[in-house]
Amino acid sequence: MMKLIITITTCLILCSVLLLPISNIFNRHKSDHTITEGSNEPRMKLEGGLLATEFDEESCLSRYHQSSLRKSSPYKPSDYLVSKLRSYEMLHKRCGPGTDAYKRATEQLGHNHVIRSSGNDECRYVVWTPMFGLGNRILSLVSDFLYALLTDRVMLVDQRNDISDLFCEPFPGISWLLPLDFPLTDQIDSFNREHSHCYGNMLKNHAINSTTIPSHLYLDIFHTSKEHDNMFFCEKDQAFIKRVPWLVVKSNLYYVPSLWLIPSFQTKLIKLFPQKDTVFHHLSRYLLHPTNQIWGMVTRSYNAYLSRADERLGIQVRVFSTPAGYFQHVMDQILSCTEREKLLPAVAIEEESQVSNTSTIPKLKAVMVTSLHPEYSDHLKNMFWERPSSTGEIIEVYQPSGERVQQTDKKLHDQKALAEMYLLSLTDKLVTSTRSTFGYVAQGIGGIKPWILYEPRHRKAPDPPCVRAMSMEPCSLKPPLSRCQAKTIKITHFIRYCEDRITGIKLVD
Repeated sequence: MMKLIITITTCLILCSVLLLPISNIFNRHKSDHTITEGSNEPRMKLEGGLLATEFDEESCLSRYHQSSLRKSSPYKPSDYLVSKLRSYEMLHKRCGPGTDAYKRATEQLGHNHVIRSSGNDECRYVVWTPMFGLGNRILSLVSDFLYALLTDRVMLVDQRNDISDLFCEPFPGISWLLPLDFPLTDQIDSFNREHSHCYGNMLKNHAINSTTIPSHLYLDIFHTSKEHDNMFFCEKDQAFIKRVPWLVVKSNLYYVPSLWLIPSFQTKLIKLFPQKDTVFHHLSRYLLHPTNQIWGMVTRSYNAYLSRADERLGIQVRVFSTPAGYFQHVMDQILSCTEREKLLPAVAIEEESQVSNTSTIPKLKAVMVTSLHPEYSDHLKNMFWERPSSTGEIIEVYQPSGERVQQTDKKLHDQKALAEMYLLSLTDKLVTSTRSTFGYVAQGIGGIKPWILYEPRHRKAPDPPCVRAMSMEPCSLKPPLSRCQAKTIKITHFIRYCEDRITGIKLVD
């Protein structure tokens, strides 16, 4: 009997040892795709850990499926950025709409001034309001979110201009939409630089003192903002603004470079973004996920026109002249740039046009053109239809839409525009127009350093026609620099003047 017991015990021990590796393999496989009870481990890593995974996949397909359409980004988010985003999500969940903290914070808006307490449950906010066209809005939205990250504020977005028809909710478990019953909603449209709560105006009128803290401030951050408005970017002013519970921002700029020029922010930013020209790339991929309707436009176009190609070239054409339209000198400039930089082959000369039969399958290059005017893509399409390319490559040209005029605030127009930005971001190489925020968004999301078409003068194609961008970061076309930043910009080697705007600045690595 004793021998039998010993034998059985030995068998059980051997079985458990033999099965342990199998069990570990199963558990390891399981932990990659599920969230265990009480654990913060994500079920899978998205965008190098950039994205939270507590979402219903079907509610926002773009969040999960973008990686299947584009090459893996060579730019990995820092561990500090990933950690900071997870901390922000917890803050947003604690302070966002519908929470007790949000209710307490909105009650403060019933008074002209408040003296802030130092309670641990305090929440502070920055409200983003959409201004100008879609490209400008996206650039200012990302700028506002970075400011929220740096200052531990909750960012809420004014939802009255169809933001929910463009983007999915980015934060798990709670909305980023400013409730329609927000106490200042009726006043937001009237906020301007002459408003009594505009920070610049208050400075000008000496209405700021260190003991009385306003319940809210309006921040005017435009290309036309005045010196007092730009004092927002000074270190000492940030020390005061930090104590104000509510900030409402209107901006048409990518003002991120100006945040890097604030000394205390620069220290944090270097930790968040060791590769300094990845700010928009990482934050846009974290924050901006097109709705299912827009993602349907993207995937249908990609599968139909881009997926089969050996190489994809994006060409974004924006004509700033008045009136705008098709101009031969702009077409000549596009052809000069793409041929000179070997982005597109020339067409074969007449003697070479006779193509002999060959068993070699020619390479396919897909060219996606975005423009309000379809004549540019029509010209390219006809050119490669009438004659073969000099390299033997097959060139297919495609343009998703040609609206002729910009229709800001028209839902379908903005949805098409956003889809086209994402399609451009899926190309391998990119040509963009000077000073175009549309192009800036596409290059940043895609992590692409584009060739920028110089602005024509006197209706002539410039020579050289284009220049390779120093970085994939958007240009801050007319940065809101103040006197306090004059010395800082001279010693900040990773901020340079833009290729397409001599008064603009951009981040480089």
